[in-house]
Amino acid sequence: MTELPWIKENLVNLPEIFHRRGIPQNGENKVISDELDRLKSLQSEIQSISEESNRLAKLPDPGKIRKQGKKLKARKTSLKRELDACISELQPIIRSIPNRLNPTVPEGSGEKDNLVIHTHGEKPHFDFDPLTHDELGLKLGIFDFARGVKVAGTRFAALIGKGAKLERALMNFCLDYHTQEKGFTEVFAPTIINSTALYGTGQLPKFEEDLFKIQGENMYMSPTAEVPITNLHAGEILNKELLPLRYCSYSSCYRSEAGSAGRDVKGYLRQRQFQKVEMVVIAKPEESYAEHEAMTAQAEGILEKLGLPYRRVLLCGGDTGFAAAKCYDLEVWLPGQRCYREISSCSNCEDFQARRMNLRYRRKDGIIDFVHTLNGSGLALGRLLIAILENHQNANGQVQIPLELQKYFGSGKI
Repeated sequence: MTELPWIKENLVNLPEIFHRRGIPQNGENKVISDELDRLKSLQSEIQSISEESNRLAKLPDPGKIRKQGKKLKARKTSLKRELDACISELQPIIRSIPNRLNPTVPEGSGEKDNLVIHTHGEKPHFDFDPLTHDELGLKLGIFDFARGVKVAGTRFAALIGKGAKLERALMNFCLDYHTQEKGFTEVFAPTIINSTALYGTGQLPKFEEDLFKIQGENMYMSPTAEVPITNLHAGEILNKELLPLRYCSYSSCYRSEAGSAGRDVKGYLRQRQFQKVEMVVIAKPEESYAEHEAMTAQAEGILEKLGLPYRRVLLCGGDTGFAAAKCYDLEVWLPGQRCYREISSCSNCEDFQARRMNLRYRRKDGIIDFVHTLNGSGLALGRLLIAILENHQNANGQVQIPLELQKYFGSGKI
């Protein structure tokens, strides 16, 4: 367990980690402390037996050596079994401990306590009642919700004709922006992944109910390209000259939405399969927060190019994701719903994921240390499509395609 040294070092800080996130504790600190003491004692006794075995090996009496050596070997075997059991008991507790929060994260228990950093763009003013995206989509013939449900189930939809073409145009636009303008390396990764990868980025074991598991296999449908892309380098020691590594990836994402019953069931907003372009950065610790700001600004650049009003929000402790040390949400204005809705989350996970997947680098002084990992939507394509429909609609129900997107879409209107 690569997390054990960190737990030993930060045991005194665990109450604050839980408190800042608003998570009640049930004696975890005492259990961890007792188990760590037991672990230390077992390791010390195993070490003493090894030293005694080495001493006996140098004695001139073979009979005595064999007799005592046999006892020591049996005791060592028993202690190692006890040590393995101790680690097994610690694992579920340690794996439930969230990342420590960055000191700049505001206090708070939920969404109401998040801090708006800045707002960009003017909300459109219509001289008519704007339609919602699902009303527009049905009118334009680009959504087919009924047939999506027929072939898959609830919260699945089909994009038809220019709807499918618009989402494909958005994919190409976002990928070209990240790779050609920002120098990211494009990756197309598996969307079926194993449990080790999901543990590495923090989806397992905490969020298993939100995943689609493949029956009879230790495999899952990927909830986000963050998982396979970050895990590309799991278990490696990277040369400092390679850092930062900046990746982007288009993929389909699959989530059961187990915890969202009754929320956003109408339209294309919260689907169980959705497409996204994801950004992943692997950086030196001292550079990670500059990368975090740059990544968030990069996601904002897409919204600005498409003429979509948005705001940047710094999440409070109680609303920050399990693996994140600090997270910005970008929320796009949706006139049909008359509110801002999340379209991107950009997180710095510091060394939390790196410790879980044993991803390290060799520092300038030769010391091997954990990297920092970051991820952000760049952007969620379904929500980007929704925002274009609702913000760029006109009175007769047509939608103006933003100028930057027209070369990908092939025309100026739907």
